[in-house]
Amino acid sequence: MNSGRNGARLRPRGQTHAGQTREGSSAQRRFSSRSSLLVATLVALTGCSAIKAPVPKDPDALEEYKQANDPYEPLNRKVYNLTMTVDHWALRPVAKAYVWAVPRPVRNSLGNMITTMNEPSVFFNDVGAGKPRRAGDSFVRWCINMSVGIGGLIDVAKMAGYPHHDNDAGMTLANWGIPSGPYLFLPMGPSSIRDGIGYGIDQGLSPWNYVPRGYGLISFNWAYNMMGVVHGRSTHLDELDALQRDALDPYATIRSAYQQQRKAQAEAIKNDNRATVPAWYH
Repeated sequence: MNSGRNGARLRPRGQTHAGQTREGSSAQRRFSSRSSLLVATLVALTGCSAIKAPVPKDPDALEEYKQANDPYEPLNRKVYNLTMTVDHWALRPVAKAYVWAVPRPVRNSLGNMITTMNEPSVFFNDVGAGKPRRAGDSFVRWCINMSVGIGGLIDVAKMAGYPHHDNDAGMTLANWGIPSGPYLFLPMGPSSIRDGIGYGIDQGLSPWNYVPRGYGLISFNWAYNMMGVVHGRSTHLDELDALQRDALDPYATIRSAYQQQRKAQAEAIKNDNRATVPAWYH
């Protein structure tokens, strides 16, 4: 459920009396408020016992409780229900209209652009994870697609042997042995204490958060953010519809799938010990 994520902007607003440029306090406030909201949510979750599920006494139930790793399930389910309500009445209809109105080749190109725009964040996290070969692949993908690929609309890098790989700050922290902490369901989707903190880090790593105002760049960035959300939702229309229709407990199904996926992603990054130099170089 995660998609193109951008935050702060710096805004040149004229000269101070000392001749220095005053930059976008509004953008900084926006980035700060978003990060503060996330931090406040995490602090509230970790510090408020009233929203925690009681620890079962029965051994079998206790084992299931530990395996779910969801001590804040009462609150998480409320956030989940609210999120699904908003999705049902707002995001899902927009995503369906997007699929209906935009031809598949155009949607694929927009998806390629969104992926390319996120490559700098992937690159920085590959570096942070101590994986130079993965970082090199991300860097090459960015250079190829932003130039030959017309700003990422065409995934030329994949054709050249550099397929996209996912990475984020949550996975980087996992690579260094930091545990996930309790499961959380945040307004942006399933997460955890570690991944929630990682999301805030990713906002700081994205260069699009530091684009100055002017030249239409802010308008582009807002469009990019909204397009990322709508496009990401459009790629899971049938899956989420089937989940909501067929699963006995959609919340628990999403939780299990998310935890398994993140575990597999962390293992893949940890076990990626390819040589730094690509095979074709030899």
